[in-house]
Amino acid sequence: MDYELLQTPIGTLLLAGDEAGLHYVEFPGESQGRRIEPHWRRDRRRLGEAIAQLEAYFGGELTAFDLPLAAHGTAFRRGVWNALTRIPYGTTISYGELARRIGQPSASRAVGAANGANPIPIIVPCHRVIGSSGALTGFAGGLPIKQWLLAHERRHAPASTFALQ
Repeated sequence: MDYELLQTPIGTLLLAGDEAGLHYVEFPGESQGRRIEPHWRRDRRRLGEAIAQLEAYFGGELTAFDLPLAAHGTAFRRGVWNALTRIPYGTTISYGELARRIGQPSASRAVGAANGANPIPIIVPCHRVIGSSGALTGFAGGLPIKQWLLAHERRHAPASTFALQ
């Protein structure tokens, strides 16, 4: 596993991946964060595209990621994470709506747990899921980072994101 530390406006992110793709993006100070394993190598080569795309995202120039991802999880969690990638940049949905989108409308709690276990935040945009009341709810990076990411996306979202349909 290769890893790199990336300086961003929200702090230092830990990225880790291998030939299969990106495995982890961790927020600064994440209390349940993955420690850098002794057998990991600090090497940018495999992570270069992820770094470039994250830098473009934070620069307001990228609204959709196109990277090989290698997140490990149950079939249910992977289904939730795949659904997260289809939430448009600059928009939010509720946990209940996410549960409906995966065909399990009564599973909003399980969807919330899967959302919270997302090992590749930002790229798999779990920050775009909010409470049904519109309130920001739990987030591995902390609510201030979630708020920053949502505000950043609103500032840089294409005008069509907010157009009437």
